[in-house]
Amino acid sequence: MTVFNPFPIVRADFRRNLLLVWVTVMLVALSVATGIAVISQERALREGSARAADDFDVLIGAPGSATQLVLTTVYLRPQAMPLMDGGVLAKLVAAEGIKYAAPIAFGDNWQGHPIVGTIADFASRGGTLSPTQGRLFERQGEAVVGADVPLEVGAHVSPAHGLHHDEDEGEDHDSEEHHGVSYTVVGRLPARHTVWDRAILVPVEDVWQVHGLVHGHDPHGDQHIGPPWDESRLAGVPAIAVKPNSVGAAYHLRGAFQGTNSLALFPAEVLNDLYVTLGNVRDMMSVLAITTQVLVVIAVLMALLVGFLARQRQFAVLRAMGAGRVYVFSVVWLEVVSLVVLGAALGTALGWGGSVALSHWLQSQLGFVMPVRLGAAEALLVGGLVVSGALIGLLPAWLTFRRSIAEGLVTA
Repeated sequence: MTVFNPFPIVRADFRRNLLLVWVTVMLVALSVATGIAVISQERALREGSARAADDFDVLIGAPGSATQLVLTTVYLRPQAMPLMDGGVLAKLVAAEGIKYAAPIAFGDNWQGHPIVGTIADFASRGGTLSPTQGRLFERQGEAVVGADVPLEVGAHVSPAHGLHHDEDEGEDHDSEEHHGVSYTVVGRLPARHTVWDRAILVPVEDVWQVHGLVHGHDPHGDQHIGPPWDESRLAGVPAIAVKPNSVGAAYHLRGAFQGTNSLALFPAEVLNDLYVTLGNVRDMMSVLAITTQVLVVIAVLMALLVGFLARQRQFAVLRAMGAGRVYVFSVVWLEVVSLVVLGAALGTALGWGGSVALSHWLQSQLGFVMPVRLGAAEALLVGGLVVSGALIGLLPAWLTFRRSIAEGLVTA
């Protein structure tokens, strides 16, 4: 027989105990998959949400909840928001050190796609974003749509007030069509991989007029859109997205408009607070995952140890046929390590696949892309498990190594 190659014996043992092998591998795989899914999903959520906020350097809204302001404006989560006085918008437009101050007005939708009133500068992100089709809106009654809105250039849109009915979620939402109001789609924006790809952008003056508010311009004068507005004819707005010229200007704006009449913030700071909470949850879940892995490995090795002790006669026969102690030691150790490595590899694939599937589902719910990738944390998790399994596997191998041939043959 071949006494220098332990793999034929390992393979034969696996074939003879196929059920035990698969149960062991699956237990290890599920523990690894849980840890990988928790770590990678938290990272994907963090990166995806941060990317979605890239277009909002400074946000200004009415005094209240900073989290609500960010969730409603950046992620278009429908919530009732208080309105700022129009004078705040007028002061921002006249402020130095900004590229644009864009009012963000909500309230309407088309088949579940939010219709947002703003200015052309925000739609083009200060001129850095050009429509893939058509052009930006230039007058009232025109609209540009995000990449995921199923409307072609030239289509007409009749907005509905409030939210929509979502059959998938089984929720009834208030939705009432604005009769006699229509927008013509004049452009389509490139994909940003955020919830704003589902939005329809129109001049903010249209949103004001549709809801019976003054629109910032002389009704008897030229019907242009956007700034400058007449402060005495400006309606309130729930949020203003400001694009500063520099970091210094951003901090100056935040300080200047942080007061009793308005709330100024950096979305990144609000997200950082949320990330701290997510990080705490992730750490707790990671500890639970690691604890589960340790318990699974110990349980698996204890079961294998009992099995190896019951096979002492087999190993003694191998020794009697000429196999050395090192050979038998290698067989036992390789069986343990092979099971752990196979479980870790399968668990990595299951964890990554599950995280990708979960990200796709969350993307449909949250509206922004959540990139899933495996990093150093996952590698450390898997590597630590394999190394731990290899070290713990030395125990049954050593017990087999030190047992004499006579003791093994006597074992029934």
